[in-house]
Amino acid sequence: MADQTQYDVVIIGGGPGGYNAAIRAGQLGLKVACVEMRKTLGGTCLNVGCIPSKALLHASEMYEEAKTGFASLGIKVSPELDLPQMHKQKADSVDQLTKGIQFLFKKYKADWVKGQGRIAGPGKVVVKAEDGSEQTLETKNIIIATGSEPSRLPGVEVDQKRIVDSTGALTIPDVPKKLIVIGAGIIGLELGSVWRRLGAEMEVVEYLDRIIPGADGEVATAFQRSLTKQGVKFHLGMKVTGATTSDTGVKLTVEPKAGGPAETLEADVVLLAVGRRPFTENLGLDSVGIKADPRGFIDTDHYKTSAPGVWAIGDVTHGPMLAHKAEDEAVACIELIAGKAGHVNYDVIPGVIYTTPEVAWVGKTEEELKAAGVAYKIGKFPFSANSRAKVNHEAEGFVKVLADATTDRILGVHMIGPSVGEMIGEYCVAMEFGGASEDVARTCHPHPTRSEALRQAAMGVEGWTMQA
Repeated sequence: MADQTQYDVVIIGGGPGGYNAAIRAGQLGLKVACVEMRKTLGGTCLNVGCIPSKALLHASEMYEEAKTGFASLGIKVSPELDLPQMHKQKADSVDQLTKGIQFLFKKYKADWVKGQGRIAGPGKVVVKAEDGSEQTLETKNIIIATGSEPSRLPGVEVDQKRIVDSTGALTIPDVPKKLIVIGAGIIGLELGSVWRRLGAEMEVVEYLDRIIPGADGEVATAFQRSLTKQGVKFHLGMKVTGATTSDTGVKLTVEPKAGGPAETLEADVVLLAVGRRPFTENLGLDSVGIKADPRGFIDTDHYKTSAPGVWAIGDVTHGPMLAHKAEDEAVACIELIAGKAGHVNYDVIPGVIYTTPEVAWVGKTEEELKAAGVAYKIGKFPFSANSRAKVNHEAEGFVKVLADATTDRILGVHMIGPSVGEMIGEYCVAMEFGGASEDVARTCHPHPTRSEALRQAAMGVEGWTMQA
């Protein structure tokens, strides 16, 4: 007979949604267990996603800067790439962070139950351990936080050698001579840029007629122009119909989505990055009457599913597949379970692309405002007119603020440029408090800093930007 343990909350999945939910539950005095089948906590984001990719992005940026940028600053160096060490420092960082989560679990008395979890009926989660043994956890509440996995493409079989997904792209053992990325979204452009900086020729095949779908159109155009200058070649409006691998590389068959002759592209490695899909298979949803939609997402109402006592957060639900969205939902969900007023403002979920230059945004795009018939005003400021960006030779890009034409309330902010991923938070705070562009425009910012561009763009909404 399987062992049985009683909990207030059992969470299936130990990623950003799951581990934040477990920690918050422990802080509020709830008896909580988090079921995770990986050997470490942190989910995709910490183990094979956000964190290791940023470690490689930073290291590759430093390498390229030393190779091509230092000389103009009066620093003469001849850097040598040590790829095994670059992979090692990435792994070391991930190891330290996963251990940090384990420490927090112990601190707040959250149990980590190792194994694969599935719902076995109301209030029951069965956990299958690596050795095949099972135990049953009894609980008042179940939270599904199983995240997502890379989407697949018919005719393109991932072998993690010649054709890799986002996980395989983190451990390529040698810099490919040529890399083709399928998909011009955030993941493909970030990981592709790592290998381009380290010496790979990079091409991108995208089904749509633009890159980074969903982002502001003006920013996307500027971003594509920047990447093209860096040597990235784009094949837009093209669909991939097949791929064949050999010991030496990959042959990719593509054709215009609007019709036309097919062509063959060749590369040493192909990165398949066409999005992610919710990980909701084999979770026992039927045992409590939950049915995922055709794409695998679970419908919720304030994180409640159609089954009493069963909740869902993060990538398995609708909305942006972002770690910080899952983290916010985790806290809100636990607080609702604990009788508090959990809440997430989905109008203020920022997005960032950690390339060079960086891209960041929050709120509505111009295209969305036009489609909704909202009257708005625009304030823009280029980094080429920002003192700190100029002297740092990082003057590419701009900040754009969209404000309501009547109330001046900030509706959206879109940036491309140096360190904008760090700076978008200022506008998130302003929007969370219902701020107007004038609020930012009249807030003193330190000089000289890149952050002055945020203020200058806000000043531009009413036409009093200080620029030549």
